[in-house]
Amino acid sequence: MNLLQVKQLKNFINGSWVEASTGDTAAVTNPATLETLVHVPLSSESDVKSATEAAKKAQKQWALVPAPQRAEVLYKVGLIMKERKEKLSQLLTMENGKVIEEARGEVQEGIDMAFYMAGEGRRLFGQTTPSELKDKFAMSVRAPVGVVGIITPWNFPIAIATWKSFPAIVAGNAVVWKPATETPIMAYELAGIFEEAGLPKGVLNVVFGSGSEVGESMIDQNDIRVISFTGSNEVGRGIAAKCGQRLKKVSLEMGGKNGVIVMDDADLDLAVEGILWSAYGTSGQRCTACSRVMVHEKVKDELEERLQREIAKLSIGNGLDETIKVGPIINRSGLEKIQNYIRIGKEEGAKLLTGGYIMENGNHKKGNYFAPTLFTDVSPEMRIAQEEIFGPVVSLIPVKSFEEAVEINNSVEFGLSSSIFTRDVNRVFAAQRDLDTGIVYVNAGTTGAEIHLPFGGTKGTGNGHRDSGVAALDVFTEWKAVYVDFSGKLQRAQIDVE
Repeated sequence: MNLLQVKQLKNFINGSWVEASTGDTAAVTNPATLETLVHVPLSSESDVKSATEAAKKAQKQWALVPAPQRAEVLYKVGLIMKERKEKLSQLLTMENGKVIEEARGEVQEGIDMAFYMAGEGRRLFGQTTPSELKDKFAMSVRAPVGVVGIITPWNFPIAIATWKSFPAIVAGNAVVWKPATETPIMAYELAGIFEEAGLPKGVLNVVFGSGSEVGESMIDQNDIRVISFTGSNEVGRGIAAKCGQRLKKVSLEMGGKNGVIVMDDADLDLAVEGILWSAYGTSGQRCTACSRVMVHEKVKDELEERLQREIAKLSIGNGLDETIKVGPIINRSGLEKIQNYIRIGKEEGAKLLTGGYIMENGNHKKGNYFAPTLFTDVSPEMRIAQEEIFGPVVSLIPVKSFEEAVEINNSVEFGLSSSIFTRDVNRVFAAQRDLDTGIVYVNAGTTGAEIHLPFGGTKGTGNGHRDSGVAALDVFTEWKAVYVDFSGKLQRAQIDVE
């Protein structure tokens, strides 16, 4: 079955598919087979300017469309995505590598977001409040920002794009989107779905290319008033600094060093299942992936044995095979980064229990595969316990108490996701309060966020904004206070109060 009808992608600007001004392209490679899937444009500043101009013009009219009518487009997008779920899922697996069941889950997340944000078209709530003066009405309303720039990563090429673009569009904004060059096919498909659903020209624009060229150019455009970015901490800090100089609104979701706490009263069967899924699902290439396990010393040995036994059962290979549980790493540089951290862990004195190598033999010759890896006797200050590896690597850290586990969990620079396995209700409520992360799970792994709740974290994970849920609307709207005085005379707040 020919899932993709083109071999050369084009930018989507002002409702038309257009070549990049540079004429330059890059190959998009299936990380499971290393075969070339398609070529993606490497655009320039002039392409970004064209997209921004189109977005600015289209947004003025789009903002005048009643929000419930804007929502109708999102409903149609959701329906089309639902009809094409399997095709989109297979394409996602081919360009990203994640196993097919995870790809289906990611596409479903986009479908859910379409229907959820369409519902906001009949809400977009503001507030009414009593005025302190007679014959005066006071309220607040949400207003669109204007043109929104979104920069999305390769590890969730359609889900994260929907988290950002759907609330922006239903709120009356226009969008300029730079997808990751490693995974442009989902952007190509989603832009086509928006076109088919009847979104007016210019409301969504897709510009392919590098962060250094396209991303930087988006920040430089005065008419792009918001940058919403998901990616590395290093790049996010740079974006924040540049946007700050331009007084440009910026939303950052960057990374995590997520921890699972396993107490001595935990259901170990459940804990093992949760750790395996959140650590080795997506080959550890999630910002919410579990990379640390703070395990009580009383159950440490048993947990080690159970994890090693289950890791040995994991099937690794091409994610299009329904029996495969762990897919490839996105590219060679990702493999080399993970391998470097294995070396660091050994040098720091951590004990390697299993894995720790690039898989290059047999069925794994043609692909970017890394063996699921487990370290033990890791101390909290080790680099492998502090820095984001973004691969299938877990560090077991022994603890003596709940309090010590929480302290270690909070000792890293990130604060995205955490979890605890325990049967003690007192510990459950203390963990919810004390774990310094934007997401807390109880008796589950660190992954599995749902679209109607806010997604994001504390400290180095972000800058206080959230994707998903109603909170996402705060990124793409401005609050406007409105006062209506029907007294027929000038009334001065705080002065003419009787």
